Amino acid sequence: MVTMRSVGAALAALASTASWADAPPAYPSRPIKIIASQPPGGAFDMMARLTAEALQKAWGQAVVVENKTGAGGLIGTEAAAKSAPDGYTLVIGSTGPFAVSPSLIRQMPYDPVKDFAPIARLAVMPSYLVVHPDVPATNMQEFLAYAKANPGKLTYASTGNGLSQHTNVELLKEMAGISILPVTYRGSSQALLGLLGKQVDMMIELGPQAIPQIQAGKFRVLATTAGRRTHAMPNVPTLAESGVPGYEAYTWFALYAPAGTPAPIVKKLHAEVSSAFQAPQVRSKLAEIGAEVALTTPEELAAFQASETRKWHTVIRQAGIKAE
Repeated sequence: MVTMRSVGAALAALASTASWADAPPAYPSRPIKIIASQPPGGAFDMMARLTAEALQKAWGQAVVVENKTGAGGLIGTEAAAKSAPDGYTLVIGSTGPFAVSPSLIRQMPYDPVKDFAPIARLAVMPSYLVVHPDVPATNMQEFLAYAKANPGKLTYASTGNGLSQHTNVELLKEMAGISILPVTYRGSSQALLGLLGKQVDMMIELGPQAIPQIQAGKFRVLATTAGRRTHAMPNVPTLAESGVPGYEAYTWFALYAPAGTPAPIVKKLHAEVSSAFQAPQVRSKLAEIGAEVALTTPEELAAFQASETRKWHTVIRQAGIKAE
């Protein structure tokens, strides 16, 4: 006999079944993609692959890296911004696409604040000021004295307006009151060849590219851009302690998701990458390329990104830097 109670129970069970069927599966239930907006083999790629390896190991779900390059990182970053906000497309963000480009490019293809959900800053990578051995300076004080006595005589290798090899030198010029002329190359490898061939006198280059040349004796290193001496080259002084007080510049790397990604997914991603990047083996791999773990919360990353944007906006405005 059918009773109102049995009908009610059946309807409740049906509703429960429908609710269960409509609910999204536990995250992650399919492969995740991490976009690296620079070519394979570089720092962006390494950060993406370390992150992918950590998430795949933790969750047993495939995590793939897609190198989507071009326009100084804008193409890959734009693709991430326009992806579904479901946690299945992430992007490695960095100084250029997230803090420098907004002040350099009039019509950005994405909004680096409104279009992204910060997850965590992962690591920072300082650069090193290197000179050709023929430059008459064995330390930063001698270099600054020579530059001030010979304004416009020295040249530096740049890899394009707004990239770290350019903005870091412009920051140095502004803070130290010196004049050095840029020579632009297509990428770090060409810039390094230019310095090796004495086409230019100096450059400020990231650790993975600079350190092997320093160790081989091909360049003379005068200082690091870091706020303190680095683990990779502890005997190299900072610019701040070498005559340019207050100078500090890093290339930083962070993990972002598209804006609108559910908060529980952002929280889960943050917890997992934070745990992974504290592991000794990850720290060791980063140290090999002169990088250091520098984890933040999503809120701290947002505040840090804002401060970096203000900093580089001032440098770009005062130096009169224009997009190429």
